[in-house]
Amino acid sequence: MQVLGILWPTLALVALVFVVWFTLFFQRTAHMKRNPPTAETFADGDSSLRYFRPVEMPANNLANLFEMPVLYFALVPVLLLTAQANHIQVVFAWIYVVARVLHSYIHIAVKNVPARFLVYAISVAALMAMWIGFAVDLVAAASAFDAAHAGLGVV
Repeated sequence: MQVLGILWPTLALVALVFVVWFTLFFQRTAHMKRNPPTAETFADGDSSLRYFRPVEMPANNLANLFEMPVLYFALVPVLLLTAQANHIQVVFAWIYVVARVLHSYIHIAVKNVPARFLVYAISVAALMAMWIGFAVDLVAAASAFDAAHAGLGVV
């Protein structure tokens, strides 16, 4: 059942999304207790953004987790359906997820933009490698399928 190995890093990425959401929830709740909002606080989008600016990093990071990771979450079911979730894909998936965890930590806690960009670039490279690997495996599988059918005289 090696093909299911791709699900462990996927569950870890889902867990990260929830950890960031809970971080956002608790930071915003604490902020609202320290600085009770008024009616004007949420009068429009700009005033809401100003009010939550001191605790905006978890919200920004949560939004980030629905940008590039969408390509990861789209690829995993395709890898499973085509039985292409091999050892290499699982290794790249773990690299991707660890880089996303580091990205979230740096984004929310450390706030070091150059370090955050570095781990972001690593995550994108890992995700790109996963998609390229899938494309190569798909072409190879299609070629083998065509060759098998040609050998059987099937058009």
